[in-house]
Amino acid sequence: MRRIGIIGGGAAGIVAAIMAARSNRQAQVFILEQKEKIGRKLLATGNGRCNLTNRQIDGSCTASCYHGEDIRFAGEVLERFGCEDTLRFFESLGLVMKSRGDYVYPRSDQASTVIGLLNQELKRLGVEVFCSVKVLSAVWNGREFCIRAEETLEDKTSKGRNKGQAVKKDRREFKADRLILACGGKAAPALGSDGSGYQLAKSFGHRIAPVVPALVQLKVKEHPFAKASGVRTDAQVTALVDGVPAAVDTGEVQITAYGISGIPVFQISRHIALGLYQKKRVEAVLDLLPEYTEDEVSLLLAKRAKRQPGLTIGGCLEGIFNQKLVPLILGLAGMKMHTRLADADGHGIHKIAVQCKRICLQIQDTNGFENAQVCAGGVRTDEMDPGTMESTRVKGLYIAGELLDVDGICGGYNLQWAWATGCIAGTASAAEDRKSCKGSDRYDIGNRTPIST
Repeated sequence: MRRIGIIGGGAAGIVAAIMAARSNRQAQVFILEQKEKIGRKLLATGNGRCNLTNRQIDGSCTASCYHGEDIRFAGEVLERFGCEDTLRFFESLGLVMKSRGDYVYPRSDQASTVIGLLNQELKRLGVEVFCSVKVLSAVWNGREFCIRAEETLEDKTSKGRNKGQAVKKDRREFKADRLILACGGKAAPALGSDGSGYQLAKSFGHRIAPVVPALVQLKVKEHPFAKASGVRTDAQVTALVDGVPAAVDTGEVQITAYGISGIPVFQISRHIALGLYQKKRVEAVLDLLPEYTEDEVSLLLAKRAKRQPGLTIGGCLEGIFNQKLVPLILGLAGMKMHTRLADADGHGIHKIAVQCKRICLQIQDTNGFENAQVCAGGVRTDEMDPGTMESTRVKGLYIAGELLDVDGICGGYNLQWAWATGCIAGTASAAEDRKSCKGSDRYDIGNRTPIST
């Protein structure tokens, strides 16, 4: 009987287990998860609503929506298992879904619903789930994978305040014919992603691209907007790395006491984080009026000065920006709040326009792995087979999910990556003939077997 071991009970690991068990009902499939429950990180996705996927996702979207050293790899994977495949998979579990634009969510708007159905399927298929098990090492001895682990046990003899505390440790060993690493990256370590998967991959000879936080808030050096903490404003955000634009996004930016947050900040953050890792000068440039050109802003202010000569500069900008932002913007422009608009010459108005369109913030750090949604970097994909997710260094070893050097933008793209790589790895690991899965372009969720084209 084939034994398929999966290290990591997150999105990729769970789907890998289900597809392995569906594909080969004779296989013994088990999950090793170091937290007390599987799917902890999944519960936090989409602000607890679980943004399952995005209808824009297919192999052609990778250039703009995914990042990594070899983005063609992501395209090949998503051509094999795209958005429609994900929808069919969850329909096979009985999940009812809905869309908000291109974003797909469970009808219940609860990530717990998704976890519940995944757990039901694992039980139906007889997948063994071992929780509170931390993997210490995994080796291939020429015949099988030997996994050394430490299980944390509840001390049922304790009483009072200590009752139920996990204090006992027990060493265990698991064996598998095929092994799937789906341990997650380093983002949100409190939910189980502590980076140990990278060490496991390295122990099998895999190289790791630099791992940095992504989809994360940014800390600003000498933050000029600290007093406006809590304010949200529409803006375009550009990442500059050594003065060269690396990424740009537009949307609602949130001002914090330490820096900036919001979806457009998240979208550019991996480029900022990588620049910081490389010891380069990194900046975030805010355009607070992206819908206007600089000349149009100047013209807007000049017209107001002509129509309302008694209006102050501060009063003029209060009709455009949040009141907390106005004195801070004018301070950066070297202008005073109570200066009459009529007294500001063309040069003064131009200075204000320039400031509104370009506020350069020097970034000193990200908000760390603790607050990041995902990681950038990971196992180099040139050492992986996109048709099976099998390692080209160790036969029988598969890697899925965030461990790989692929990260997506906000909007369901990272969960789609987890579902796709998990499905492919799980199905391939269960195949009696490895060649039967290579070149598969899509997976028949209903029939539980890949369809070759």
